[in-house]
Amino acid sequence: MTGTLINVGTVLVGSTIGLLIRSRLPERYTKIMFQVFGLFTIFLGIKMALETNNIMVMIFSLLLGTLLGEWWNLEKGMDRLAGFIKRKVKSGNDRFTEGFVTAFLVFCMGSMTILGAIEEGLGSKPNLLLTKALMDGFSSMALASALGAGVLFSVIPLLLYQGGLTIFASYLSNVLSPDVVAELSAVGGILLIGLGFVLLDVKKIRIMNMLPSLVIVVFLAIWLPPLLEKLF
Repeated sequence: MTGTLINVGTVLVGSTIGLLIRSRLPERYTKIMFQVFGLFTIFLGIKMALETNNIMVMIFSLLLGTLLGEWWNLEKGMDRLAGFIKRKVKSGNDRFTEGFVTAFLVFCMGSMTILGAIEEGLGSKPNLLLTKALMDGFSSMALASALGAGVLFSVIPLLLYQGGLTIFASYLSNVLSPDVVAELSAVGGILLIGLGFVLLDVKKIRIMNMLPSLVIVVFLAIWLPPLLEKLF
């Protein structure tokens, strides 16, 4: 898990620098940086979403995954976790939860997370995760300067999610073919587009409740195309 641990370290360093910058920047600069990040998140989401090779897989994954997420109310659970951490560290930042959730989604939705975890889990050098770590370091700096301390503590779900993928990579590598990874990345892109709208205050979307889509898409990407071929 060397790559993931380095990734966690760069996010910690970047977030710390961002928090130091935040305390010295006028509010109007922080606000415009926040808007820039929202626009960039939408752009990144569109780029990832266009990787899909099967629209039906994407649509059904999002529908089924979101229904499951609403049933389990994942957003409420994540808010509780963020609130618990906020109380423990006695943070007065009113955007703590938003920063915590936003940073986690930005750091974990890309295909580099999945491919990098598989690469390291199979014993190779963690080149992808090291590249991702550098990118996340700069991203965390910008996010923390706009959203505050919640970004710093997003390393907790980042470590659990990305580290978990690395540990189970030997099992997942047989399932995550390039086609499956493309669909997984595409669904992640849709979630990032929704996150971008939230960041820009265009619309409140419960992105966390859509996360099960990232599991559903793996199964549908494997089983749905052959089924459709037989039917049509």
